[in-house]
Amino acid sequence: MENEIVASLDIGTTKIACIVGRRTEHGKVEILGYGKTDSVGVSRGVVTNIISTVESIKRAVEEASNRSGVDIKVVNVGIAGQHIRSYQHRGIRIRNRTDDEIVQPDIDMLIEDMYKLVMQPGEEIIHVLPQEYIIDNEQGITKPIGMSGIRLEANFHVITGQVTAANNIKKCVEKAGLDVSEIILEPLASSEAVLSEEEKEAGVVLVDIGGGTTDIAIFQDGIIRHTAVIPFGGNVITEDVQEGCSIIKLQAEALKVKFGSAFAHENLENQMISIPGLRGREPKEISQFNLARIIQARMTEIIEYVDYEIKNSGFKRKLIAGIVVTGGGAQMKNLPQLFEYTTGMATRIGYPNEHLAKGMVDEMTSPMFATGVGLLIKGLERTEKTYANMPIEQVQETPQPIKEEKITTHSNKDKKGTFFENLFKKAENWLADEEK
Repeated sequence: MENEIVASLDIGTTKIACIVGRRTEHGKVEILGYGKTDSVGVSRGVVTNIISTVESIKRAVEEASNRSGVDIKVVNVGIAGQHIRSYQHRGIRIRNRTDDEIVQPDIDMLIEDMYKLVMQPGEEIIHVLPQEYIIDNEQGITKPIGMSGIRLEANFHVITGQVTAANNIKKCVEKAGLDVSEIILEPLASSEAVLSEEEKEAGVVLVDIGGGTTDIAIFQDGIIRHTAVIPFGGNVITEDVQEGCSIIKLQAEALKVKFGSAFAHENLENQMISIPGLRGREPKEISQFNLARIIQARMTEIIEYVDYEIKNSGFKRKLIAGIVVTGGGAQMKNLPQLFEYTTGMATRIGYPNEHLAKGMVDEMTSPMFATGVGLLIKGLERTEKTYANMPIEQVQETPQPIKEEKITTHSNKDKKGTFFENLFKKAENWLADEEK
């Protein structure tokens, strides 16, 4: 539906971000407002403290609501963590008549059958993603609707996660006074924000480096081929800097963000960084070269895990578009060079600005918001698909939320002024009618 407003909630290890937006008439995403707060109670993508997480969600949602002027009730939420698993599975459906065309309900029933697969104890299916269809043994079909055939088959990429992890995310969102529209795997959301259709067709690896996890999604021929979650992220690098430089965690994070480099250059050897001492102690001198060596060692380990997953997928030689790195960890200096040196694949940084309307705040184009923007895009697509499948009469009858033409941050004073202006206009019209 045109101008439908959607909200996304990215529950990460280091931050919780809520973004509100809608689709413009040109097909771009207009960000109406956002809220970001430190994540307390989440470790490596998994909720470890319900109360702290709920409070963080409330603060982020309240900030987004105040900036956008939208009362947020429903959100699309991301899920990640090392409990995520992916499987390949084939589904089969025998149709009654050959002369009838294959329609969308046939595809939907095939996908619904996949959700009935028996998983390991404690696991549930999060996504069922069709890869390619086979009709009467004719392979390589990507769009089967409209074709004829009796035997309809499909290869599926099935993504599962722990029931408890998904339930804890739902519980946190609901305790914050919100409803969950859909739980979406975070690397799939990030790919919507930073990858082009040409890259997915050519073959590309998305690497989303977050605070607690590194998420991977591999596409080839426009199809999702492999997903994985590595239980290491930017926080591990911060811990290494803290231990290697003998400083507190707050200083280590600031040092990593401001002076950190993924490549230890020789020209950094003579550059020193001064860290204030604790409680009147002498300042500490740290070599920028040594800092880069600590970061490079851990980042190389993470990249080697990524390279292993790429090789394990069996598509390494078919990924023409190389690697796209996004997430908060992608802001590290010289990171693409280290990726290229370690994997031998061309690498670029992924920014979510391609899908955003002009005039967005600069902060929203940062790689750290790729997942949040991607969740927003997935939510908009789902809403549009829902309305597209509804009868016209039902769409017209569906009550739409009251929205201003241009939603901006406003105060209660502005609201009061508008109210009284309307009231006075109504009174003037009534008096005019009485005089007549």
